[in-house]
Amino acid sequence: MTHLTLYTTLGCHLCEQLEALLTLLHDGDYRLERVEISEDEALLARYGVRIPVLVDAAGEELDRGFEPTRLAAWLAARGQLDEAAWARLREETGATPPGTARGAVMRDGRRYLG
Repeated sequence: MTHLTLYTTLGCHLCEQLEALLTLLHDGDYRLERVEISEDEALLARYGVRIPVLVDAAGEELDRGFEPTRLAAWLAARGQLDEAAWARLREETGATPPGTARGAVMRDGRRYLG
């Protein structure tokens, strides 16, 4: 089972969007721990303008995971992407696979212009 942490705050619609995508795209079981950042000054300073931030068990962070291509690339790098679900989502939304958008290259869940 995969253990993930989501830094979030009450009423964060982008956090809800990331959770919905994670449910769809994650291959296998996972446990998601939600951490409310508004109750801790240090967390608020670190994540306040970045939420939602998804973190794996190794401490690797993903900003903007509500963007399907970013979340798919991050999960794929960990061997946790449901490829069939990702293919269906791309067909439905017209999303491009990680690394193919407008000459960009995806590495470690980040897009670099080519």
